[in-house]
Amino acid sequence: MDALFIVAQEGYQDHEYELPKKILESANINVITASTNVGPCKGNLGGTTEATVALANIDVSDYGAIVFIGGPGAATFQHDVQAHLTAQEAFNRKKVLAAICIAPTILAYAGVLDGKEATVWNNDGKQSKILEENGATFVNEQVVVDGKIVTANGPKAAEMFGKKVVDLMKT
Repeated sequence: MDALFIVAQEGYQDHEYELPKKILESANINVITASTNVGPCKGNLGGTTEATVALANIDVSDYGAIVFIGGPGAATFQHDVQAHLTAQEAFNRKKVLAAICIAPTILAYAGVLDGKEATVWNNDGKQSKILEENGATFVNEQVVVDGKIVTANGPKAAEMFGKKVVDLMKT
């Protein structure tokens, strides 16, 4: 069973990527990394990873989970049609759909959080409004699970986030 982690080409949050990836891999879940383009991706803390799948070439049916990683670069996906289509297809196929930090706003803009409870990084107070404007109920917790959707509010929640994704993939 594979999980797809979607990261920004520039500015993904290293800890939110590395720790959940390690947790999934230790549960025998293969993690594939995608971004806007195939090639190197740079974390906002200096880490690097390699995207082996371009966003436009994602086949959601190949994965048990689609995971949007946060960081300042994740904002590039907030209004990205391909990111929205990927989230919508994962939701419609009842795949595990997860997002951390500001990435839950991508799910909100994609319309898949309508009627769902979710959390998001909200230090500026703006991100929770995006969730609510798109039909979600903002819950001020580190990690929120609603059905097959997992949202988390930032790097401190990365471990619990990874574990919740594993739990849902294993059920």
